[in-house]
Amino acid sequence: EVQLVESGGGLVQPGGSLRLSCAASGFTFDDNPMSWVRQAPGKGLEWVSSISWDGGDTYFAESMKGRFTISRDNAKNTLYLQMNSLKSEGTAVYYCARDVSSSWYEYHMDSWGKGALVTVSS
Repeated sequence: EVQLVESGGGLVQPGGSLRLSCAASGFTFDDNPMSWVRQAPGKGLEWVSSISWDGGDTYFAESMKGRFTISRDNAKNTLYLQMNSLKSEGTAVYYCARDVSSSWYEYHMDSWGKGALVTVSS
């Protein structure tokens, strides 16, 4: 079955950096775009970033532009999220998700990892 396993979370000071990884298995990794979504304590899901199957196109939520970088290594079936200049509001569980097309006009995330906790605190 599809498996997505996040790693790299932890405690970081405001202004610091972390790199999250997502190890994918159970499907043809480069058939799919991938995304990162986060959930802050007491809040709903917030889309962070997405990347095309080949890494050629990347998309970010406005608040993350210029600070976060999404990338993938298809040879290693791994997705990454480099997070720089982290803010306290970046404290959240970060989920790796597989994107699939449900129609000609939209994609949705059909498989999710269990998440990696990132805590931004001094």
